[in-house]
Amino acid sequence: MRFGPRLPVLATVLSIAGAPALAAVCLDKSMTLEEIVDTISVSSGCERAMKLFEACEFGTSGDIQLGAAVEKKCEADFLAQLKAPEMLTYRREMRACDRKYQNEDGTMYRSFTAFCRAEVAQRYAQRTRKHAGAAGAR
Repeated sequence: MRFGPRLPVLATVLSIAGAPALAAVCLDKSMTLEEIVDTISVSSGCERAMKLFEACEFGTSGDIQLGAAVEKKCEADFLAQLKAPEMLTYRREMRACDRKYQNEDGTMYRSFTAFCRAEVAQRYAQRTRKHAGAAGAR
């Protein structure tokens, strides 16, 4: 059996094609990773973004991008208001999430890290809203 010049061309085409895009059933429809990130990014706030993350998670390293979108959404609620010591504490908590599973193998541990970081950002956003509500009630 002779393959001729077609085999290297086929191998090149297949290598360029790469891996298929991640997709999940989210909000009762099939969505790609990018579509889920976009949905999180345009959500109405931190709490809604976190609910979307929980509903649409992959349980793999794909959650890193989803978690980053949640972090960004939640940080919009509080990051500019943090004083220097609070910012240091926030960054320390985020680094603790990064270290927690750093020696573990497997993509599910990248997902755990993404959730840890998103939960830290969510807590800070919740505290900011709580303090703003208490100050407004005075």
